[in-house]
Amino acid sequence: MSQYFESEKVELKLKYTDVICREIVAFLNAEGGQIIIGVDDKGNVVGVTKIDETLKKISDVITTQIEPNPQEEIRTELKFDSGKTLIVLNILKGSKNIYCQKKYGFSSNGCAIRIGTTCKEMTSEQIRIRYEKNFYDEEYMLKKKSSRSGLSFKELKIYYSEKGFHVDDSSFEANFNLKNRDGEYNLLAELLADKNNIPFNFVKFNGEDKSAISERNDYGYGCILSVYEKIKARLSAENICISDTTVRPRKDIYLFDHDAVNEAILNAIVHNDWTITEPQISIFTNRMEILSYGGLPRGMNIEEFYEGISHPRNSTLMRIFLNMGLTEHTGHGVPTIIKKYGKEVFEISDNYIKCRIPFDKKVLKYTTRELRIIPDNNISFNKTEKALLKLLVEDTTRTTEEMASIIGVTKRTIERNLVSLQNKGKIEKIGSKRKSDWKVIG
Repeated sequence: MSQYFESEKVELKLKYTDVICREIVAFLNAEGGQIIIGVDDKGNVVGVTKIDETLKKISDVITTQIEPNPQEEIRTELKFDSGKTLIVLNILKGSKNIYCQKKYGFSSNGCAIRIGTTCKEMTSEQIRIRYEKNFYDEEYMLKKKSSRSGLSFKELKIYYSEKGFHVDDSSFEANFNLKNRDGEYNLLAELLADKNNIPFNFVKFNGEDKSAISERNDYGYGCILSVYEKIKARLSAENICISDTTVRPRKDIYLFDHDAVNEAILNAIVHNDWTITEPQISIFTNRMEILSYGGLPRGMNIEEFYEGISHPRNSTLMRIFLNMGLTEHTGHGVPTIIKKYGKEVFEISDNYIKCRIPFDKKVLKYTTRELRIIPDNNISFNKTEKALLKLLVEDTTRTTEEMASIIGVTKRTIERNLVSLQNKGKIEKIGSKRKSDWKVIG
C-alpha cells in the first residue's frame, strides 16, 4: 500500500466535499498540482465507494462552478492502490491570469491560491492586477512608463489618415491608450512616437558565426510602423535574385522567400516582450536569424504556436498593425514559414523565439566575393560593369556615389554603366527613383 503526503503540489481528501471547488481554483491560480480523493489526512488509502456519483459531482464543479472554464487544464483519472479506487485530479497551472468560484466572483472569497499546503485568499490588489491582465495587453505595455516625455505622433496620425481613419487630436492619445493611469506616456506610446529611445539593429556578419561584423545599421529610434517599413525595404534589397534565362518564361530564384521572412519580422515585432529589449535581425553568409524576446505568450503551447493559433502578446500593438493592413488576425504567419522551411527553423525557449531562414544554395554561389556571371556568349562586359556587378552582389543598396568612390571613377560613369547593365538584362531597379536599390539577375 502506497503512503501519500500533502505538499505544495498535492492535496489529500478522504472523500468528495464542496470545498474541492476552492482547492481546484487555488491550484489553477498557483502552479498546478494534484487532488487525490480517497486518502485520509495521515496519507492512508481508504478508497472511494461511490465512484460514478463522485465523478459526476467533480465534472459539474469543473464545467459550471469555476470561471473562466478550466476544462482544458484539468484531467481526471482513476488510480488503483491495494485493491481500492482513488480519484486523482491533475490540475495544470491556469492558462488565464486568474480563476474564481462563480458563486463568489472575483473577490477574496472567490479567489484562492495555493501557498504551501494550504489555500489562502488572494488580496484585493492581487485580484485586481491579475483580472486586468485578461483585458489589457498583459498590461505591461500600457502600465510601463516611457523613458521619454514630450512625445509626438505625427507619423502615426499620417498612417491612419492615409488609411481613411478620422483622426481627432483631442481624443487621439486616449483612443490609442498612450498614457498610463498616472497620465504619463507608456511603453506603447514610446514605440509609436516619432522619436524614441528604442533601437532596432540590422547586422550582417562576414561568415556563418558572429566573430566578424561586416555591417551594422540601426533602423530604430522612431515610430515602429516606419521602422517596419524601413526593415522591409532593406530586406527587399537584400533578397538577391538570379534568373534562369535558358527557359521560357524566365525563372527567377530568390535568396529567401519574401513572404516567410516578412511574417517572421511581423511576428517578432508584434509578439516581442519590449520590456526586455528590441528584436534583432542578423544576416550571415548562409542564413538570416530573426530573434524576439519573451518566449511563447502566456497560455500558448508549442503545438498551438506551430498550428498558427493567434494569441498576440501585445494585442493593442497587433490591432494597430491590423488597422494598417500590415498583418492579419488569422495566425497564418507561422504556418507560412513552416510550409516553406519546416518546423526546424524555429528555436523556442522560455526567454526567446529564434527563426533561422536558410538561404537558397543556388543563389548563394552568386553572392561570394568572387562574382560568377552565368555564361552568355552574346553579352560582354567592360571592366566597370564587372566591378559594378561585384559590388551590387555584395550589397544591393549601394548609392552611385559610394560605387564611384570604391571603383575610382566618376558618378556619371557609374550611372552610364548602370544603364548599360539594365539594357543587358543583368540588373533591375527596385524601389523609388530616389533610392538606388537593385536586383542582380544572374
